[in-house]
Amino acid sequence: MAEQELKYLLFLGCVIPYRVSSYEVSTRKVLDRLGVELVEMPEFICCGLPLDPVNHEMMLALAARNLSLAEQQNLPIMALCNGCFGVLNHVNKGLKEDKKLREKVNEHLKEIGTEFKGTTTVKHLIHVLAEDVGFEKIKETIKKPLNPLKVAVHTGCHVTRPSKYVSSDDPENPTLLKKLIRLTGAETLDYMDENECCGNPIIGVNSEIPLQLARHKLGNIKAVKAHALITVCPFCHMMYDLHQPRIERAFNEKYGIPVLHYPQLLGLAMGMSHEELALKDLRVKASELLTLL
Repeated sequence: MAEQELKYLLFLGCVIPYRVSSYEVSTRKVLDRLGVELVEMPEFICCGLPLDPVNHEMMLALAARNLSLAEQQNLPIMALCNGCFGVLNHVNKGLKEDKKLREKVNEHLKEIGTEFKGTTTVKHLIHVLAEDVGFEKIKETIKKPLNPLKVAVHTGCHVTRPSKYVSSDDPENPTLLKKLIRLTGAETLDYMDENECCGNPIIGVNSEIPLQLARHKLGNIKAVKAHALITVCPFCHMMYDLHQPRIERAFNEKYGIPVLHYPQLLGLAMGMSHEELALKDLRVKASELLTLL
């Protein structure tokens, strides 16, 4: 039997192209190795998540506009951002279930000549890897097992919640990302308050609380002597990588914990170089980690 063609519209969102391009670069590298075809989505707009607290109806219309683009291409969406995945998946399933709400949103979309029909699906990168590519195929690509590495895991909030719309993992005890990490040969370490939010969603309103949340988690990760922290969300990544030096200065503490995107970790296990995977873009350098490999 021929292998199923894996082809997705890539939804990059707003943050990744401008602030976390290393996530995109490493994702493209590993998915190409796995035979996954990514189709560009040049006309996409904001997923709508930041506007939800201000104007829920506008959020629905923005998300539905993106979903209609995928429907026109007759392709599923793959998102790299937890927030983008969360809102697109939630809106997609919600509009399919609620005819009255769907009609209301389509009145807005009619003004720009499009319509939400409910014919596409939305997946996060980790769902594509685990459910569509599959563990066995990923195992076959591992050329350089990362056995010496012991890493902490931060799955993030929106990729597992709300459970009504995301049934692929347990929101209270997520294991999917850990399973993907173990395929690389790296060991995953449990740590206190592992499932707590990174704090980034409120950093524009209050910068002190997010820094305290991130400090608490970095301290717990340091306590278990993890070589790195692995993320699958640009916002979570920025909280722990971009803001880590700021947290160290604010609290007069030192962590020195490299924060890698999961595809960077997978790419290293596939035998790719750190240059190919854009590890140089990390704010907290992974040079010490690389000496272990």
